[in-house]
Amino acid sequence: MTFTLGLDVGTQGTKAVLLDASQGRVVARASASYGLIAGLEAGAAEQHPDTWRQAVRSVIAEVMESGSTPAGAIVAVAVSGQQHGCVVLDDKDQSVRAAKLWCDTATAAEASELSAAFGRPVPTGFTASKLLWLARNEPENWARTTRVLLPHDYINLLLTGEACMEAGDASGTGLFDIHARAFDEACLEAFDELAAPSGAAHKPKSLAARLPKLMDPARAWEPVGQVTAEAAAEFGLAAGTLVAAGGGDNMMSAIGSGATKPGIVTVSLGTSGTAFTHADKPIVDAAGLIAPFCGSTGGWLPLLCVMNLTGVTEEVRSAFGGDHESLTAQARAVEPGCEGLLWLPFLNGERVPDLPLATGTLIGMRPGLLERGTIYRAALEGTSLNLAWGVTRLAQLGLPIDELRLVGGAAQNPLWREILAACLNAPVLPLAEAESAALGAAMQALWCWSQRCGEGESLDSISSRCISTAGDKTLPMREWTDAYAELGQRFRETVRRLYP
Repeated sequence: MTFTLGLDVGTQGTKAVLLDASQGRVVARASASYGLIAGLEAGAAEQHPDTWRQAVRSVIAEVMESGSTPAGAIVAVAVSGQQHGCVVLDDKDQSVRAAKLWCDTATAAEASELSAAFGRPVPTGFTASKLLWLARNEPENWARTTRVLLPHDYINLLLTGEACMEAGDASGTGLFDIHARAFDEACLEAFDELAAPSGAAHKPKSLAARLPKLMDPARAWEPVGQVTAEAAAEFGLAAGTLVAAGGGDNMMSAIGSGATKPGIVTVSLGTSGTAFTHADKPIVDAAGLIAPFCGSTGGWLPLLCVMNLTGVTEEVRSAFGGDHESLTAQARAVEPGCEGLLWLPFLNGERVPDLPLATGTLIGMRPGLLERGTIYRAALEGTSLNLAWGVTRLAQLGLPIDELRLVGGAAQNPLWREILAACLNAPVLPLAEAESAALGAAMQALWCWSQRCGEGESLDSISSRCISTAGDKTLPMREWTDAYAELGQRFRETVRRLYP
């Protein structure tokens, strides 16, 4: 039997899936959890790359043991990684410092400054603002930095010894020209001017010199390289195993959910919430709400990202105790609208709308409303209304929305599916594989291997074999749709009033 391995290096943990290449079936899976570095300044969110390295070692060993799979049976591997993370390495490819993550909002001032310099929005979460923050706040560390990578690039480097980026993940740095699918030279020069210390005797090394080579986006099936003998010894893979390009978690999730052709919109319900779809040409939102990403299949991936989703419901569970199943049951007994209780769920600031310094706000508190079921439903409603606000922007940009597919752990919550269907006024279809990014990585690895060995199987063919649904579509309930249309209007007006 022939297998491919997909790894997803995320914010809360690293996951692995082992895919039977002929059957298109996941035969083993593993996960390793971790958290953020504690005790940092307000808004900062960091992890050390060594944490990911250890987790990757752990999940590969576990998935191979549980699948009783010899290393030689795995023909290719691909890595999905959390987007926008800032991995800075020295001249020996050792980490200079911990990586600032996508959810780090301590760089809001730098993002605003870069937006003005570049003449286009640079969201706070993007890599560029973290690099400018590093140059300004830790100049010694910036001077030591010889290589800038993204999280999945770092794991690729460990596996193959090759440092490179592919267009999908690179387009989330804030330094990329999505039309040319290359780094924007004017932006790199503007960055260098802002990052240069005043009165410096010597011109510092340019950002362009610290960035790795770019892979050809028109040949997205090409591998980064092969597993080295050193990596084989560390990670338990066979030396010479193909390593596909991989990509950002959203790009890999697009592959793993079938959003590789126009009309299919994937909504991912994780720590953050995302909605994205394939486009055959660049899509640029003048308002800056929809990220103009490239995909990892040769096209483009316009994407909405909200920073607050399952973290909000987890806060409720942590505060009130119990589990999500019991809280969901209690929330189902509460009528839509929570008797006037409205939650603006911006616990970690927010990207859409662009409010990096916002905080969570409960509106309409009255006696009797601060109980478990009501608070939990308010969390489901607030996050869903904010996500739906962004999804409508995709439609406003002319992107077709023929089918909404749900992925991520929260997609298994039936009440959340019903609320989302009503907020979006569209059927939603949950997919069987919640870990769509890890599955997408395994599918990309299969695509890479198929092309390399001369079989030339298309990604659409692989998708039809590997992607399955989890039950019927959840249809919007008319009475809920009307209620949430009114509540959505109240939500938007409240946001605009509090954050004019």
